[in-house]
Amino acid sequence: MNIDTIQSLVEDFEGHAQQAESCVEYWLARDLRYLLGYGEWRNFTAVITKAKTACEVSGSAVPDHFVDVNKVVELGSGSQRQVDDIMLTRYACYLIAQNGDPRKQEIAFAQTYFAIQTRRAELIEQRLLNAERVSARKKLTETEKELSQVIYEQTGGNQDFALIRSKGDQALFGKSTQEMKAQWKVPDKRPLADFAPTIILKAKDFATEITIFNSRERNLSTEGAISNEHVTNNRAVRDTLLERGIRPELLPAAEDVKKVERRLVSEDKKSLKNPDVLDF
Repeated sequence: MNIDTIQSLVEDFEGHAQQAESCVEYWLARDLRYLLGYGEWRNFTAVITKAKTACEVSGSAVPDHFVDVNKVVELGSGSQRQVDDIMLTRYACYLIAQNGDPRKQEIAFAQTYFAIQTRRAELIEQRLLNAERVSARKKLTETEKELSQVIYEQTGGNQDFALIRSKGDQALFGKSTQEMKAQWKVPDKRPLADFAPTIILKAKDFATEITIFNSRERNLSTEGAISNEHVTNNRAVRDTLLERGIRPELLPAAEDVKKVERRLVSEDKKSLKNPDVLDF
């Protein structure tokens, strides 16, 4: 397959991609039929049936990827007729290509095209999740700095910050900071939060923000008063998580956030050097 043919096929496939109201990319089955080199609709529906079976076997919900719709088509006489069609996600198109006739040049291309597109979407999703976690860690750092400043302003010193934070951890996890560090295998000189999943970072940040607000509003001026406030807030956040079926102390440790941040920076530098190249 020469480069001109590949470029033409890319333009065909991307030209038929459409956006739903929820911004989900989709293809219409009757359009895809021509793109994949099928002349008869009944032959193509047999391939779609196999793809649906593959979707179900993979554990995915078929209605999430194959959505029955109707559309109006123009007839040669100038009249219109309503025909059945199917909205297909990228994953559905990939499954159809995998179950198509491999002798067709269009099928061979589509198998690679949709595999790469699906992988690209997965990479983007993972990158967004990583960026969200790094952002949540930075936000918690700033919030804890603010709490340290509040403690200093209202008690005359910030030497109690580590103690107050530790009491908050005990209330949130039902375990001490050291016990959680041992469980998550956190190096001695590293903060527990560097290995916490995003939901825990946001939970700790929320509890700390409430502590800051109430400490100022109520003019709390002793370590004991601020500690009690922080413990109460972390217990409240823990209760909310438990109500939603999330036990903080049972969550697995996340990757070292410093490594994640370095990887994001490295990927940004690579993309700037090679903006048209994706590293799979």
